[in-house]
Amino acid sequence: MNDAAHAHRAHADDLMSFLSASPSPYHAVANAAARLDRAGFRRLAETDGWDSGTGGRYVVRGGALIAWYVPEGATPATPFRIVGAHTDSPNLRVKPRPDTGAQGWRQIAVEIYGGTLLNTWLDRDLGLSGRLTLRDGTTRLVHVDRPLLRVPQLAIHLDRQANEGLKLNRQRHMTPVWGLGEPREGDLIRFVGEEAGVPGEEVAGWDLMVHSVEPPAYLGRDRELIAGPRMDNLLSVHAGVTALTAVAGQSAEVPYVPVLAAFDHEENGSQSDTGAQGPLLGDVLGRSVHARGGSYEDRMRAYAGTVCFSADTGHAVHPNYAERHDPDHHPMAGGGPILKVNVNQRYSTDGSGRAVFAAACERAGVPWQTFVSNNDVPCGTTIGPITAARHGITTVDIGVAILSMHSARELCGTADPALLTGCLTSFLGA
Repeated sequence: MNDAAHAHRAHADDLMSFLSASPSPYHAVANAAARLDRAGFRRLAETDGWDSGTGGRYVVRGGALIAWYVPEGATPATPFRIVGAHTDSPNLRVKPRPDTGAQGWRQIAVEIYGGTLLNTWLDRDLGLSGRLTLRDGTTRLVHVDRPLLRVPQLAIHLDRQANEGLKLNRQRHMTPVWGLGEPREGDLIRFVGEEAGVPGEEVAGWDLMVHSVEPPAYLGRDRELIAGPRMDNLLSVHAGVTALTAVAGQSAEVPYVPVLAAFDHEENGSQSDTGAQGPLLGDVLGRSVHARGGSYEDRMRAYAGTVCFSADTGHAVHPNYAERHDPDHHPMAGGGPILKVNVNQRYSTDGSGRAVFAAACERAGVPWQTFVSNNDVPCGTTIGPITAARHGITTVDIGVAILSMHSARELCGTADPALLTGCLTSFLGA
């Protein structure tokens, strides 16, 4: 194995650790914040006054995090370079009255979050994670990372047509089991309270979700692939944190104010106080300008020179369904980051953004690819168009090509996370 392959493998090892430790957006933010702390960044409260000094800072709001680094010599009008990503992934989330059951089985009522592939949650050992809010207003993270729940599939003997087209009812067929007997109201919350080290009666609210307890793993004879959960889009969050801390540690003067914006709720439209459609990013960038003595004019000048890379996963060509892809655009796992293009503004890339991305990859020595959808298969969207429209800043949609997007377990090339990080580091620091 050459030096580059060793570096790619080391980065992939770190990514898999991050994925395992981040089963919910709240855990992802906590783990990203811990990495920023180790790099010398300082957490700010939104309710406090902000100072004008240089160095790294970040704010946390629920499942979202905005971090930035003010280099020496930065003026109030210095443009930003932003890496945008999101912390949430499609999954099953616990309802307000979770304790349910039928026919002697104790079950947990769940709501479908985002556009998940429902069948990938069947017959899988599931844990439970998220955030508890206590009566005093404080919050506590909980991470039950052992087999606790399971959504059992109906045996083929009772549905002989299952292999001809599985049809799952989201309300009736996706309720996990977690024991035997009659459901007892309050059982689940008492249990998770104990797991978090607090009495169940102290829990006033919760934001809980299930996750597969199977850890990420290398796949293939030569370990060329990584299989794991929540790559969409914690792969990009991890890459963004790694790139930002690397740029903050550079000895050379950085010509921009580099930023990481990790939003929540992308998978259901970004319309929340922690989503890309909310005011969080604009408020933080504006306060950063004003803390450095800037005016409205300075903020507008800074925005005018700002570029954002909206980093999210995209579709690698599927070997069993190649006809679903554009015949002239076949991104491959292991081929480096992808530039995502859609002229109908499902992605925000244009020609000038393409030039910025290509230059960043060239400086980093990173190969890259282009993704565009088959005209008969409409594509999804990202935070990119939202960010561009809301803040009036040049935005480019990029990412890593994966298979099984929105599955409970996705697949990417082992080298690609490190290659994306190289591109982002070059972009933030150039």
